[in-house]
Amino acid sequence: MKDKKIVYYSDPINDDFADNDIKTRYIPVDFCYVHKSVIWKVLSFLLYYVIALPLVWFMAKVILGLKFKNRKVFRKLKGQGFFLYGNHTQPLDAYVPPLAAFPKRSYTLANPDAVSIPGIKNLVMMLGALPVPSQRLGFRPFIDAINTRLAQNSCIAVYPEAHIWPYYTGVRPFRDSSFRYPVMMNAPAVAMVTTYRKRKGLFCFVKRPGMTVSFSEVFYPDKTLTDRQSREDLRNRAFEFMDQTARTAHQVEYIRYEYRPKEKRDRVL
Repeated sequence: MKDKKIVYYSDPINDDFADNDIKTRYIPVDFCYVHKSVIWKVLSFLLYYVIALPLVWFMAKVILGLKFKNRKVFRKLKGQGFFLYGNHTQPLDAYVPPLAAFPKRSYTLANPDAVSIPGIKNLVMMLGALPVPSQRLGFRPFIDAINTRLAQNSCIAVYPEAHIWPYYTGVRPFRDSSFRYPVMMNAPAVAMVTTYRKRKGLFCFVKRPGMTVSFSEVFYPDKTLTDRQSREDLRNRAFEFMDQTARTAHQVEYIRYEYRPKEKRDRVL
């Protein structure tokens, strides 16, 4: 693709190119993750299933050119809550799990930025955001909320890369810390990876590549290992699937990411 944008990075784990300029708010220890009000539940159901999902489907199909591969894997998880791990290449990535897991509800572990925009915190929570606590004392209600959603047979989406690299065609290294949850809760997990293809058909004129999301088979924590070993094992199995799929796909590079040591980047900037 001609005249593609070039982005320079120096730290594949911590660099972020989301450019959202959000002033992150503190997540208090008593943050309410699960609302028990009937009115809240009704409004959340209507917002999620009646308003958001149809709009998300349209945006994902038209704007992102979204296609799924191996979505049938979710049939094996009927009646079960599960974790879904993916690479983070779009500000709209949170749209993918609700469409993939439908009719299950989907919740996404999110940076506190998700509930930091004034006036829309409740809206974001109704749509499924689970903001990660700002301090250790807040983790008990956070874990309780995840357990509650799993018991409701929901999908819990996690983006272990944490930071957004728009249209990146590889899989960045990520830590195993977020894989503690399926080990702790003895829950199944599925990996997904986003790759990019040339648009064809009705939207062949669109310059931005289409988005294909491929799903792995179901992974289960290995109970013969220690918890620490088991979460590392889950991380490695998920990364292997994601990395191998990304490497073998015939991808279109819309934005080129090139490594440049931080001192050189600072001099250029």
